Amino acid sequence: MNSGSKFRMPAEWHRHAATQLHWPSNKEIWSGERLDRVEEVYCRIIEELHFFEPIHLFVENLEVRNRVMQKLSLKPVELDRIVIHQQKINSVWARDCSAVFVQKGNDYVITDWDFNGYGGKSSVWGNDSILPSFIANKFGINRVQPGMTLEGGAIDVNGAGALLATESVLLNKNRNPKLSKAQIESKLKEYLGVKQIIRLKRGLEGDGKDGHVDQVTRWLNEDTVVTSVCESKDDINYEDLEKNKEILRSVKLKNGKNINIETLPLPKVCNEKTASNGMESVPVSYTSFYIANGVVLVPLYDKKYDEQALELFRTYFPGRKIIGIPSQDLAIGKASIHGITQQWYGINTRV
Repeated sequence: MNSGSKFRMPAEWHRHAATQLHWPSNKEIWSGERLDRVEEVYCRIIEELHFFEPIHLFVENLEVRNRVMQKLSLKPVELDRIVIHQQKINSVWARDCSAVFVQKGNDYVITDWDFNGYGGKSSVWGNDSILPSFIANKFGINRVQPGMTLEGGAIDVNGAGALLATESVLLNKNRNPKLSKAQIESKLKEYLGVKQIIRLKRGLEGDGKDGHVDQVTRWLNEDTVVTSVCESKDDINYEDLEKNKEILRSVKLKNGKNINIETLPLPKVCNEKTASNGMESVPVSYTSFYIANGVVLVPLYDKKYDEQALELFRTYFPGRKIIGIPSQDLAIGKASIHGITQQWYGINTRV
């Protein structure tokens, strides 16, 4: 823990109280058959995950709630493990806009970071920005406001004092134009309890979020990361990902160890003209996995590399079930398993 901090953000593998999800209902992103397909991905995630921890599912309105209940009733899902919140939401990206739970002594509090729609890239985000206060009030948990814009997918912690981030997001003036680099890092250390901030160059080109770190590099344990690499030098991300790898190699952790680095190639997801951004392919990565109680959900994109990714997670999480989730339809809307999930800690989540 940071020597001057009252707070500590747990690593994702720390035992959860629940997982937060937002049901997809934005028809500008997913319409017609596309919406049907992504809803099936959500059903699969809920089906696999709910056996390991409760799920808090946010739905936009009564119509969507009824649609969800109809779909889930046809799946092997124990509905008493799904808590549905009928609450206005703008997007599926629960990780980026919602509560970030941190430890304070033996208790947990919510850090409520400002959210501005990825520096204004999203045109509508007001409903998402109030979710931390909604959750805090709903469950009677204390909430603190650091007074800084930050998305959950822009950081990753190892629970032992180290935090990963990308300069392209962390120091981007569209997030915190009035804060200096020192002030930004001071707030991260104060409210997340980290001692060491490892700043990579940038994330994936075209992710719509200026390059979130969870799309390129994540912790597998306190000393090990998995980082994305390109097999082709012609790939637009090749140079940045190589630079990220160089930075990781140069880092000495506070415990005196070098970082152990595992790599996974970037998969290719081609959607021709069906991608929401009009591109022939969308930026995806195997680092958008989600570690939950007893399970790791791994996105599957490309048969060329999927088994390699699954085998890596089997190696590093031998006590958890490794489940692959076909995620091409999530990728169409620039969504990922890690981006649509958010872990909750230490509270009684039943209502």
